[in-house]
Amino acid sequence: GLLMALDVPQERGLGHLDQRYLDGLEVCRFPLLPFLQPLPLDWMYLLYTIMFLGALGIMLGCCYRLSCVAFLCPYWYLLLLDKTSWNNHSYLYGLLGFQLALLGADRYGSVDGLFRPQKQNAHVPLWNYVLLRAQVFIVYFIAGLKKLDADWVGGFSMGTLARHWLFAPFRLVLSEELTSRLVVHGGGLVLDLSAGFLLFFDATRPLALVFVTYFHCMNSQLFSIGMFSYTMLATNGLFCHPEWPRVLLARCPLWLQGWLPSTKPPQPSPDCQYGGREARDSLRPRQHLAAAFTILYVLEQLFLPYSHFITQGYNNWTNGLYGYSWDMMVHSRFHQHIKITYKDGVTGEVGYLKPGVFTQSRRWRDHADMLKQYSACLSQLLPRYNVTQPEIYFDVWVSINERFQQRLVDPRVDLVRAPWSPWTPTPWLLPLLVDLSPWRQRLQELEAQLDRHTDAVFIADFPSLHLENFVSEDLGNTSLRVLRGKVVVELVEQQQNHSLQEGEGMQLPAGQYHKVHTVSPEPSCYMYLYVNTTALELERNLTRLQELRERVRNGTEQSPLPPELRPIVGEPPPAGVPLDPVVSLFLRREQREQRRVRESSLAQRFRRFLRRKFFLFRRSALMTLIALRNLALGRPSPERLAQEVTFANWR
Repeated sequence: GLLMALDVPQERGLGHLDQRYLDGLEVCRFPLLPFLQPLPLDWMYLLYTIMFLGALGIMLGCCYRLSCVAFLCPYWYLLLLDKTSWNNHSYLYGLLGFQLALLGADRYGSVDGLFRPQKQNAHVPLWNYVLLRAQVFIVYFIAGLKKLDADWVGGFSMGTLARHWLFAPFRLVLSEELTSRLVVHGGGLVLDLSAGFLLFFDATRPLALVFVTYFHCMNSQLFSIGMFSYTMLATNGLFCHPEWPRVLLARCPLWLQGWLPSTKPPQPSPDCQYGGREARDSLRPRQHLAAAFTILYVLEQLFLPYSHFITQGYNNWTNGLYGYSWDMMVHSRFHQHIKITYKDGVTGEVGYLKPGVFTQSRRWRDHADMLKQYSACLSQLLPRYNVTQPEIYFDVWVSINERFQQRLVDPRVDLVRAPWSPWTPTPWLLPLLVDLSPWRQRLQELEAQLDRHTDAVFIADFPSLHLENFVSEDLGNTSLRVLRGKVVVELVEQQQNHSLQEGEGMQLPAGQYHKVHTVSPEPSCYMYLYVNTTALELERNLTRLQELRERVRNGTEQSPLPPELRPIVGEPPPAGVPLDPVVSLFLRREQREQRRVRESSLAQRFRRFLRRKFFLFRRSALMTLIALRNLALGRPSPERLAQEVTFANWR
């Protein structure tokens, strides 16, 4: 479905788009610097191999400086190549890689120490520890400062997280709302603000290690954040006394200690300064430079999260690109509607594009700079499909932290020709309606009054703009109610206009388009109430089948089952009798429920985890070998290459 491209007639030459996309000929990318472009696919796998070998060399302390360069250069190239993959975690890995390239992290238990005795079991300068500890402290503390945001303190950032099974023990004594406010939001705020301080002091470190470990283990289950939780767990050792690895290894059996790093006291290092205050005069320029670098680096890391007044073009409803601000989990978004409209600059013909066409990312929906890049890319690709001098318009509706759904950008502005600069505010970006934030409590109350078959969507729109919407045939009971301001509802097919003010509403016809025009001088607020009548009827039928099967099993059903319903009690349908679609869905649901119960044990979850990781690493290794073979010996025939890739993807 991702490769289904343009919603325009096939005679315009779009039938071959899927293969061209797969061949990499038509892909929109979002690099930070315009001149950065990806290498051919096989060369990219070679780059991944170099980065992997660099990481392996860092871990083993083998050719340490060279390994740091082999990891660091490809990593930052890949990071800058695609802004859509940016987050605080990937940024942190790049910073740690940069720091490791400058530190003496190969002084203990390293392969280099076996061949260079001066590096084996040697002292490490204190500024090495200061740099790493300061980086981890900044991650915690700045994240805590960012959580002082009113949305986080008010409990709106992660409003539904308290429903997760991990918080079930807390819900035994607290309501879901209190669990969200006190445990999720309050606990996250207190831990981030205090973790760095508690880890730093010896007296509070044991308590901090318990809470921080519990915190990151929970995060590994709550969010899909890759290795970040385990990386932060590994940084706990940085705050402990430097002798803790020797103390731990000294408790191993004597026969095993011969194969482990030395437990003897470390030897002096030429990189360190000894002798106390009287030795200050003997400090070398290299040591002065290290001290100056440490101070400047820490100051730079404290400044960057608040530097958004410089790069104003990257500011949206939130400040800056999501990656270097440590505002982790502070903002949650829900996209209700995205429309991309193109217009032929010569003929004036208007058409629509499927959101996400020519790209596999969704991050562009929230950032003005990426919307600008996306529109520029579309303007270069559409002429290949007979769209001349295209104009591109975006209509992005999003709710941030449980606010109203509202527009992100002005849908009347052609983004191909719209101005954008990294140093000035974006003029076509619409403001977040923060004046409507107090409504969130009332919106929650309105939703609480609905039954489980009714859903609501809350909309806020700007004056002189309108929302065009289509009510599906499945939504047989849909109404609109105005909460604030004044709107005019235009029924397109019936060519009727209905004026509605605050407190008024109307029923909307299913299977038709309508437009909601905001005519009041201030932003309007209204809500859609809809019932999926098709899904409701299906649920009723499934419930009837469940009740019928129970009556058959307990003997209270007197009449015989019709042939088409016999599969619900485990009997095969008679020959020539087709399986009823509702019965088929009922049986599939039963199978999924049985499989879920069967695989819900901890052992089964761990087995699925190992299975996923095995096939992930298997595919990575095979694809890398295929790419290296292609570079060394040339590509085989397309048929053979397709078979090899299919084998690599096999699970």
